[in-house]
Amino acid sequence: VQLQASGGGLVQAGGSLRLSCAASGLSFYTYTMAWFRQATGKEREFVGVVGRSDGNTYYADSVKGRFSISKDNAKGTFYLQMNTLKLEDTAVYYCAASPKSIAYQVSQFDYWGQGTQVTVSS
Repeated sequence: VQLQASGGGLVQAGGSLRLSCAASGLSFYTYTMAWFRQATGKEREFVGVVGRSDGNTYYADSVKGRFSISKDNAKGTFYLQMNTLKLEDTAVYYCAASPKSIAYQVSQFDYWGQGTQVTVSS
């Protein structure tokens, strides 16, 4: 299994970015996919997830209403659309895969992408 995250960059506060996670060696029908982020000096935190069974999405309160997750099963790619970005969204963003039907904790995910840096400037 390989996860390849991309799409990070430098954006002004209030702007938007879309992150992509290209997955190989797994199916979105059998793996729950999630985004996490880790700011400098902080622990990795949950951002959002899409369940493998029901396809429902769940988000951290800090991003709810601004971020959205989608996936393209045919392309094997998983996305994080980030709108109305804030300074506190600055972090390295990771995509991750879990065999559980739903998962929110770092320890529940077996596979991780390499991370992509998102920097929000004022």
